[in-house]
Order: sequence, then C-alpha cells, then structure tokens
Amino acid sequence: MVNTNRIAEIGLLIGEPARAAMLGALMDGRALTAGELAGVAGVAPQTASGHLARMTDANLLAVERQGRHRYHRLASSEVADLIESVMRIAAVTLPAPARAPVTGPRDAQMRLARTCYDHLAGGLGVAVTDALVAKGVIRFDDGAGIVAPDGIERLAALGIGVAGPTKRPTRPLCRPCLDWSERRPHLAGRLGAAVCSHFLDQHWVTRVEGSRALRITPKGRQALRDRFAVSL
Repeated sequence: MVNTNRIAEIGLLIGEPARAAMLGALMDGRALTAGELAGVAGVAPQTASGHLARMTDANLLAVERQGRHRYHRLASSEVADLIESVMRIAAVTLPAPARAPVTGPRDAQMRLARTCYDHLAGGLGVAVTDALVAKGVIRFDDGAGIVAPDGIERLAALGIGVAGPTKRPTRPLCRPCLDWSERRPHLAGRLGAAVCSHFLDQHWVTRVEGSRALRITPKGRQALRDRFAVSL
C-alpha cells in the first residue's frame, strides 16, 4: 500500500533547490564527496552535510566509505529514473509557445550524448536503442523490455557482455527509459548499463569533465557505423 506521507516526504526532499542540484550532479553515476556536492549546490559544507544526511535517511542516496573519505551516490536506478522524470516535467513550459518547443537540455553536447545514471541517453542512446530494436535483439512491449532468445549471444558477438544480477537481483535485464531530450525510449536496465560500459571501455565515447555529457570519438563514430548502422 502506498504511504502518502512517504510520497510527500520525497517530494519535499527533491524539491529543495540545493538538494535538487546535488541529485542532478549525481545523475552521471559518479560518487561525490560532501565538499564536492556543497560546491555544486552553492551551500556551506555543514549545510550540505545536513541535506545529504536527510537524503540518505530517505534512501535517495547511498554512502560509500574509502579510507577517511565518504562518497555519496544515487541509491538506485529507480532514484535516477525519478530525477530524470522530474527533469522532463520541469522542462515543460506553459503556456505552449508559438513555435515548437525545444525539449531537454539546451546544450548541444548533452542533447547528442550523455549518461542517464549508468546507461546511454540523448541522440546516441536512442539511436543505439533503435538499432538494437531493428536488429531484433530487443523489443519494447507495453512499457516492458524483452530480449530475443539469442539476444545475449548476439550482443556477446559485438563484445558486449551482460552480467547477471548481483547486488540488486530485482533490477530488470532490459527496460525502456523515456529520453529527456528525444522524448523517445532509450535502453536501460542491466543491458543498458552493459552497453554504456562497453562504449566507455572501448573509448567509443569519453566523459566531458564536470558534466553528464559524452563526447563521441572518431573511433566511436566508425564503430557506430560498422556495428549499429548509426551515423550521428
């Protein structure tokens, strides 16, 4: 049964500007220190620590300790989905403008390619997803993602290995995630994470420092053409 008090609590937590800034900064899947997140939010370190404690208690964030340092990250892909959904809603401007709206981030690099937690998003994420659908490796049906019987083997032939469930056995293998800028689904779940990891490991894409944006390398553009029939 849904606890309405819990819904209200989460709404209040993510609705505060400093906390919203911190959550947004963690959307690239990294873990950051309280000091780093304080700088992102523009608040004092003590204030940031209070915000982070509240979000950790609410299971929005998880804390990892390494030596004397404490690193904060989003607690799960479900939290990332929530933040991405709020970003989509926040990007809608009413009343409707006279010209067609520009959806998603205004930054061209972010629109082209970025991470959505641990999977590919933007034009790149949607294009790769479309290619996998066209090849019959995956399909989406009524909000669910379905992998073809030989889909894992076909991905392995491309060098993409999909690990079985470990820490979170309930995380789906394949599911659609509505893209913030493209407003069409990109691939999420364990399969989406595997594809993103492969692109990074092969240096087909590189991270843009201080951003969720990804830069497609010349090697990556060639791989996209040869393996996915995608040209961006």
